[in-house]
Amino acid sequence: MTGMADGSDPLFEYLLRLGDNGLILGHRLSEWCGHGPVLEEDIALSNISLDLIGQATLWLGKAAEIEGQSEGGTRNADDLAFKRDILDWRNCLLVEQPNGDFAVTIARQFLFDCYHHALLESLVEARDPDIAAIAAKAIKEVVYHRRHSGEWLIRLGDGTEESHRRAQAAVDQLWGYTHEMFAGDDLDRELAALGVGVDPAGLKPAWNAMVTPVLGEATLTRPDDDWSVQGGRQGIHSEHLGYILAEMQFLPRAYPDATW
Repeated sequence: MTGMADGSDPLFEYLLRLGDNGLILGHRLSEWCGHGPVLEEDIALSNISLDLIGQATLWLGKAAEIEGQSEGGTRNADDLAFKRDILDWRNCLLVEQPNGDFAVTIARQFLFDCYHHALLESLVEARDPDIAAIAAKAIKEVVYHRRHSGEWLIRLGDGTEESHRRAQAAVDQLWGYTHEMFAGDDLDRELAALGVGVDPAGLKPAWNAMVTPVLGEATLTRPDDDWSVQGGRQGIHSEHLGYILAEMQFLPRAYPDATW
């Protein structure tokens, strides 16, 4: 594989993209702990958060291993999570958006879950046995995530006038962030050609097949594709990620030699 412009291994960069999405969205969902609309949902969101953070640990652990092999690095998954600056993060912009009200959280989760499901379905066929194994484990959890968020979006969209209004507003607010998930670049295409990764552009039909019927059942209107933002995979983020990292990374940076 050809190296990146900064000298890093393409597979390392790709694994950061996979791990960073889960870690940042998992952190976002953890903010609901103790604030869920009902006790069962408080527990459900916390469990989904733990699933995503657990998956991120596996992806970032694999990334650290690749970095060690190709560059002689000594970082581990915790180092990648807690000691990278904002420009080194590769998550898509959707997952770092604020929780907003419950409708925004559910819409964000559903739009990402459908992409995540389609991605993992492809990655279980990866030629790298570790990537295939992580994907196979993760998809068992993500099937539940997608069902959970989809059922809630239907409940909100086809519920009261107020819940419908909020659900539609949430989908409208977040829709422009979804296009980035399918915007492949040279790195994606290189690894897809090697059978190691997936070109995200090819995931859009599967995503549409999951999203469209749920929007219909929820009586929600699919927004027009008239705006989009990108840059997360290249380290260009919204101001929201800075606040997440300030909270998430404070203790490891304040006490770098501490052990658990």
